[in-house]
Formats: sequence, C-alpha cells, structure tokens
Amino acid sequence: MKEEVPAVVAMGCLLVVTQSLAVLLAIPFTASGYEAFPNPEDPVNPILYVFLILAFTGLILFAIKMGRKGFIRLFVLLAIFLTMIFVLSVPLYYLLLVAFEPATADLASMVISVAIAATVTFVSFKNPEWYVVDGVGITVAAGVTAIIGISFAILPAIILLVALAVYDAISVYKTKHMVTLADAVTEQHLPILLVIPKSKSYSYKTEKGLKDQIKKKKKREAMFMGLGDIIIPGALVVSAFRWLPDNLFLGFPAQILVAIFTMIGVVIGFSILMRFVLRGNPQAGLPLLNAGAILGFLISYIVFYGDLIFGIV
Repeated sequence: MKEEVPAVVAMGCLLVVTQSLAVLLAIPFTASGYEAFPNPEDPVNPILYVFLILAFTGLILFAIKMGRKGFIRLFVLLAIFLTMIFVLSVPLYYLLLVAFEPATADLASMVISVAIAATVTFVSFKNPEWYVVDGVGITVAAGVTAIIGISFAILPAIILLVALAVYDAISVYKTKHMVTLADAVTEQHLPILLVIPKSKSYSYKTEKGLKDQIKKKKKREAMFMGLGDIIIPGALVVSAFRWLPDNLFLGFPAQILVAIFTMIGVVIGFSILMRFVLRGNPQAGLPLLNAGAILGFLISYIVFYGDLIFGIV
C-alpha cells in the first residue's frame, strides 16, 4: 500500500492543478461570453447535458460493439483537436491584445491555436506516451471544466453533480459499461484520462487495456483517472467562483474562498476514493468526488456568507 502513495499524491496534485487552471480560464471565457446555455440558471440545462453524455456514450459503445476501434480513435482525436482550439484561442486572444489590435489579435490567436492543437493531436496519435496524454488531458479538462462551470449557475451545477454521480454508480456497478469504455480508451491510448506511472520504465503505449488486468488480477503499473472525474466536480468549483455574490469575508472575496473549499471537498472525496481504488477493483469516482464538492460548497458557503440561500436565489 505504501508504494502506491506517491502515485496517489501525484494524481491528487494534477486534480488540483487542473481545477485551479479551470478557475483562471473562467475569467477570459466569461468575458468572451462562452456560456454553453443562454440562461445558466435554468435547471433544465443539466438534463440536456446528461442527455448529450448518454448520446456520446451510446455512440462509443456502438462503435466498440461493431469493432470500429479505429473510428473511436479518430473521433476522440478530432474532438480533442477542436476542444484545444476552443480552449487556447480565448486566453491567447487576451494575451495578444497587449501588443496588437483586436482584429489582429483575434486572427493570430486562432492561427496559433490551430497550429498548437494540430501539433498536439498529431503527437497524441503518433506517440501517445503517458506524459503526452497527461498534458493534453490537463489542458482539455481545464477548458471544459471552465466552460461548464460558467454555463451552470449554482442550482443547475448541483443538479448536474447529483445526476452524474448516480449515473456513474449505475454505469460502473450495475451495467458495467463504463468499464468497457475505460478498457477501450486505454487500449487505444487515447488522451481522455490522466496517467500516473508507478515505475520509471512504464510506457502507456504498451498498455493492453483494463479488463484483462482486472480478470487476471494483475498488478497495475499505473494509476488512471478519467477526465470526467476532474471536470464534473470541478464544475461546481468554477460555478461558485463565477456565480456567487461579490461579498467579502475578513477582507477576502467570499466566492473565491467558497471555490477553494469546494475544491478541498473534492480532494477529501478523492482521498476516500483512493482507499477503494487501491483494492484493485474499478470504482465509480463521481459519487465520492461530487459528494465532497457539494459538502465543501455547502459548509463553506454557510461559513463565508452566513445564510442558507446558497447563491440560488
């Protein structure tokens, strides 16, 4: 168990770094009007988002059943390419505004973003080593977390976390299709998860998949965490930062304090989750991670705002 501690700590650090980047990205994304829904306070929005997740999952599962693993790889890499353009172009635009006119900054940011996204996607295709996968995963997860967080006000964000925690538990323990998805992702070496190797000699490119390891009870050479386990609880962190009132608590912005303690709640949930993960069986991450985020949010809101409105009204 002790030999697993460095990998667990490293994964926890990547989780915190990614969600912290998401909070920073939320600032330029908000300024650019990158909300995914016209009314972020609409409680129907989470239902639409869950429906999109189910549709995406169904498409991937159908491709797996039909043996179209090459399609899955191309589809995911295309999604990564487009997402990275989307994520990089906005912060680059604001950085370039320091030296260029808005029209020039806009064009330059798009050209640079496309070039970076194309290069990274090509490297992910040709050399999907664990450090490449982690770099892509952190960038994509931070951007998507920021967009979801600014697109869902507090109540819709909490509804989303609860709904996806239930879905994750069902998909891992009941239908087990999430295990099938994870197996396909690792077998295809796709950059939609984070990988922490447990030895210097580990290579993600030689990873055969999770199902065989589980069936034969092989000792895993690396620790894996799906991007969804970072993005979904992180959405409440960003939502708190974006949507809570601009109050002060002992001279500090209350919304930032709540966002920080929401993230601390996620880390506590992660720590508990890891105790189950280290036993060797697949675990649904969102029930514990989302519960930690929600409890961290509720408790810190009461402390720093002193009421029970929770930023919903």
